[in-house]
Amino acid sequence: MNNQDESAENHISSSAETPMRKGAFDLSDADKMRRIEKNVTDTLHTLGLDLTDDSLKDTPKRVAKMLVQEIFEGLHPNKRPRMSTFENKFKYGEMIVEKNIGVYSTCEHHLLPIIGRAHIAYISTGRVIGLSKLNRIVNYYAKRPQVQERLTKQIVQDLQKVLETDDVACIIDAKHMCVITRGIKDTDSSTITSEYGGKFKDALVKREFLDYIKMESDDD
Repeated sequence: MNNQDESAENHISSSAETPMRKGAFDLSDADKMRRIEKNVTDTLHTLGLDLTDDSLKDTPKRVAKMLVQEIFEGLHPNKRPRMSTFENKFKYGEMIVEKNIGVYSTCEHHLLPIIGRAHIAYISTGRVIGLSKLNRIVNYYAKRPQVQERLTKQIVQDLQKVLETDDVACIIDAKHMCVITRGIKDTDSSTITSEYGGKFKDALVKREFLDYIKMESDDD
């Protein structure tokens, strides 16, 4: 196995930013779907499928719509949810935790699903955010070809900017269908990634977060 293949198998991210080419948003969604539909038609035809069959004839169109408007819609910056914050009028200074946020993403190495849960925490320094916004920001970054390490960092970095604090943490525990359905075909394993900012780098604060979500610390 060469180095490139090893990187793909180990899910190593080459960048903290999603790699995008110049002019990525020059085409309209409709134009993108037309091009993808043609490419999917060619792929299925190459595989030997009969696209005149009633069950298959609209598959290229369905796939094109799914890629552009559903599972990869998070590629377009216009799809980023509005992230309004509010003054912390209650002067709540303890940890705010949102756990078990559904993660439905796609591995960028094999374009197979990543399915799991995200747990997010932050400590307000004056601003708070609606709880549903935490779910929405996870969904936004998940809806693109991803590497789990990058997804975890992107969520934390965005929330740090929005909340104007470094005190943000995220843990993701997910199963990768590229591990389950191909290669080693391990149905039991999952991947855990974490990103801790500000006060969450302190062992006691980290321990409190892990206790909330019932996970074990690496230091235990």
